[in-house]
Amino acid sequence: MKTVMTSLVICVLLAVLAAGQAGRRTGGETDIGRERGILLNVTAVREDGSDERVTAREIALYDGGTEQAIQSLAPDPSPARIVILVDNSLGLRADVEKLQKAAREFAYEIYEGDQVMVIGYDQNAEIISDWTDDAKKIEAALPQFRKRGEPHLFDALSAVISDAHGPLVGRTRKRVIVLVADGLDRGSRTHFQKVFDELLRQDITVYALQIPDRTGGALRRDRLKPSQAIQKLTEGTGGRVLPANDSREAARAICDELRKHRYVLAYTPTSLPLYDARRLLIVPNEGIAVRHKLQQPGS
Repeated sequence: MKTVMTSLVICVLLAVLAAGQAGRRTGGETDIGRERGILLNVTAVREDGSDERVTAREIALYDGGTEQAIQSLAPDPSPARIVILVDNSLGLRADVEKLQKAAREFAYEIYEGDQVMVIGYDQNAEIISDWTDDAKKIEAALPQFRKRGEPHLFDALSAVISDAHGPLVGRTRKRVIVLVADGLDRGSRTHFQKVFDELLRQDITVYALQIPDRTGGALRRDRLKPSQAIQKLTEGTGGRVLPANDSREAARAICDELRKHRYVLAYTPTSLPLYDARRLLIVPNEGIAVRHKLQQPGS
């Protein structure tokens, strides 16, 4: 278990959190131009490897094509709540041992205060290990994985948002889903766009440990290819894709990023449409890489 951070930085973060909830109106206003403030999760890294803090003066924010005044950009050292969502359907091109290993690595890479939940899905989503920071408990639960059935990915994501992460709304900003899958959905009643919009609305970040596509990239009528689904889920929410073949390095990279390189950006939007979804864009100075959700959902 890694240990980190100072109480001073946490106090600063708590002061920022008091301003409002992620991507939501904080004052019950009906006019988006009078919102008291929006908080946006941002990953920011100096490309030279320096740990020097990124400041608000080094980035520009555009919401709906209009540049916005940034009120603050504060490091977020708070604990993360990470759901490891594992496709254990029958046709996946990965054996049970590989799926177990991917989940196990996170149990030993999380930082102090972080918690992990492991969920496997086929036609149904099943909790393998409930919220815990105890690596031994997680490891003891992993033999429950078994490959069967079809991958109802979008139904599983919907269940995670409402049942696993839903109760945490207002208590933690750093809610994450790590998808261990190839991205195939076959038979979900939940549509992709509904799930995607809810991830954006709640500012939940999706990472993926990508398994090779069992369909070989075949075209699917009126549906996203598996690789397209993973790309949209990760890029759209500010996450990223990592190879499943080196799950230890992937787990370390994700946990390090969440604790060391996450920021909370605060701004009050102006001159924006009332109800339409708006594109978000952060333009950093040279030498800084940023990721964030790409859209602010409409009301």
